[in-house]
Amino acid sequence: MKKVILSLVLLCSSIFAGQINVAVAANVSYAINDLVAEFNKTNPNTQVQINLGSSGKFVAQIKNGAPFNIFMSADMKFPQALFEENFAITKPVIYAQGSLAMLSSKELDFSKGINLVKENSISKIAVANPKTAPYGTAAMEAIKNAGLEEVTKDKFVYAESISQVTNYATTAADIGFVAKSSMYDEKMAKYKENVNWVSVDSKLYTPIDQGIVILRNAVDNKEVKAFYDFILSDKAKEIFVKYGYLVK
Repeated sequence: MKKVILSLVLLCSSIFAGQINVAVAANVSYAINDLVAEFNKTNPNTQVQINLGSSGKFVAQIKNGAPFNIFMSADMKFPQALFEENFAITKPVIYAQGSLAMLSSKELDFSKGINLVKENSISKIAVANPKTAPYGTAAMEAIKNAGLEEVTKDKFVYAESISQVTNYATTAADIGFVAKSSMYDEKMAKYKENVNWVSVDSKLYTPIDQGIVILRNAVDNKEVKAFYDFILSDKAKEIFVKYGYLVK
């Protein structure tokens, strides 16, 4: 009987051996499959479990004991807070810089830039919740800096994450402030630049520095460190650039 129990324990250990758990900001959802595939070329025995969501919600989950090993945030503020409170064992490092775009399923006059949102034909503007999603914070900053805060205050439809904004922008809303990276996904190819979407002037919002940290439950975990190093590698940077990010 003891041998049977021992065999089952070893079997369960082997099943879960080599799995790492990564919390990933929703804006990276379009690039993450390519990133994992490239990582697995040199680390074929490491199973990367990807969890997508808003950065703010991940922070709350991590503080409440969620078993994530790495946190890829949509900003630097959230991972910095985790580091300062000893939930992370590495200082936040920028892995990419994100940018905003405006998207609509309709054909609109995007030559007007961000001023398009004040038109009477735009009654619903989708943005990510600025309290939990850094891209939502950036969108509201851009609107404020463009002097459009007052004329748009009753038009906002809030989404839980930036990926949900993309869904709203192509269904229930007239326009949405999305991660520019989403426009490089093959599923979005039918939406044309300057017809259905346009980049938001980067001068209107603070650069979206996205930070990565290793969390404290991954101390001395070589596979976690290997994935962390890969995300900061030149190979990963090539993939981020492919999806519309800026890299240093």
